[in-house]
Amino acid sequence: MAVLVAACPHIASAYAVVGMPPARDREDGFATLLRIIIDQQVSVQSGAAIWQRLATGLGDCSPQAVLEAGEDRLRSFGLSRPKADYAACLAQAINEGRLDLAALRQADNEAVHAQLTAIKGIGRWTADIYLMFALGRPDIWPAGDLALAEAARRILSLNGRPTPDQLDVIGERWRPERTTAAVFLWHCYKKLPPA
Repeated sequence: MAVLVAACPHIASAYAVVGMPPARDREDGFATLLRIIIDQQVSVQSGAAIWQRLATGLGDCSPQAVLEAGEDRLRSFGLSRPKADYAACLAQAINEGRLDLAALRQADNEAVHAQLTAIKGIGRWTADIYLMFALGRPDIWPAGDLALAEAARRILSLNGRPTPDQLDVIGERWRPERTTAAVFLWHCYKKLPPA
């Protein structure tokens, strides 16, 4: 974080107001990837509530447990029909050996993206979040994230929220520390007023 504060006056100004964001690292593996899928396009609170019901209901959050639960039981925990399907697709891919999450630790970012996005329900955002928080990659920038775009608008005093393409360009200023920049901008999204 110190590198970004020293290099970018916008981040330095925001940092003086909001301080250091909390750590967001997660253990890599099936449960974390499933949690990221659950968190897609829902509020943090909704994702956490659904995850809690799922983890409690299954007891063992493994590919086998998800497959044994079936769609109706997964939906009873709060997963939408598509997300229940995505959970089953992920579990099936791991069970069949089409996806080896342990092997992703050694793969480059492009290979991780390719392998993850080959699974139904996993797009760029989900792969980016897994790369950032489960695999600890330092230079990932999820340009399609709306909260990230809104935070960039706020700290850079932009007239409007940047598009994903514009956000990609904005993110270049923070390379090779874009993961840290993204985490900080999400922190700003929560802490800075929208105006």
